[in-house]
Amino acid sequence: MSRGFNKVILMGNLARDPDVRYTPSKQKVARITVAIGRQWKSANGEVQNQTDFVPVVLWGSLADICERYLRKGRPVLIEGRISVRDFDDPKSGQHRWITEVVASGLTLLSGGRREDDASPYPTGSSRGSFGDFGSLRDDKDFGDEFPMDISTLSEGDEDQPDIPF
Repeated sequence: MSRGFNKVILMGNLARDPDVRYTPSKQKVARITVAIGRQWKSANGEVQNQTDFVPVVLWGSLADICERYLRKGRPVLIEGRISVRDFDDPKSGQHRWITEVVASGLTLLSGGRREDDASPYPTGSSRGSFGDFGSLRDDKDFGDEFPMDISTLSEGDEDQPDIPF
């Protein structure tokens, strides 16, 4: 029998706050829904929009990160696998199927942040995920020694300093 491949990568925004619970064996589990929008042009040229809402399950430390840092509207990147399971619904007596993504990785993305929303992690900007801290060259404590400006070195200089990276 050949081996299969089941890998999912999702990027979207949380549709609602994470639902964090514990199993009877005290294992933390978080359930989130990731809203993923897509846009296309129909045959008659009209722009069409659709949003898919994908259920995601996170276990252990990923559930902990979810509980601490994620709120409705936050952008997130999820890596994981598709899981399909079935059960008998005790309320209706019907046999039901559930398709969800079981996360193996979680990346907190910058953006989508409201200004009035307090957050324990820094906001992003176009310069990187931790904002614009400015240039070290502007700091007066370094004087003329640091940081060295390697852009002024020309190619072929024999007396170039050894740079350790």
